[in-house]
Amino acid sequence: MDLSSKKVVMVIAPENFRDEEYFHTKESIEKKGAIVDTASLQKTAISGIEKKEVEVDLLLNDIGDEYDAIVFVGGGGAKIYFQNEKAQQLARKYYDDGKVVAAICIAPLILAHAGILKDKKATVWDGSHSDLIDFGANYTAKDVEADGNIITANGPRASYKFGKMIAKALK
Repeated sequence: MDLSSKKVVMVIAPENFRDEEYFHTKESIEKKGAIVDTASLQKTAISGIEKKEVEVDLLLNDIGDEYDAIVFVGGGGAKIYFQNEKAQQLARKYYDDGKVVAAICIAPLILAHAGILKDKKATVWDGSHSDLIDFGANYTAKDVEADGNIITANGPRASYKFGKMIAKALK
């Protein structure tokens, strides 16, 4: 599967994102040939929970519609996007345009806040499943779940599988 014509943007928090969810997911997508850019709220090198440094390519506000998928990375820092209007707007726009919208760990709650998980099958970090249900999602407790163009995963252990499912959805 050659995804060299596909572009993915991964959104990370400016601090406390899960390194595995970023690096392992990115590796799985890039292995299939897709180009992956990284966005955040600040355009400086930032570190995740394990202190691995990431170069940010663009600001959240600069994400346009040139990408085939948007991926929200989890970790405690992702909570910063729950009430972020731009993050919610991007999730809704990509969903409405039929593009892949993906989130891992607690980040599926960003999609829930955006209103796109109602009546959709989804998974999330174990401690957040009741919140997902409160937003009307059909919680499945799977490691990775796909419903239409939405892909969710429950945490670091699912990162490689999550990335492979995103790549598969892009073909």
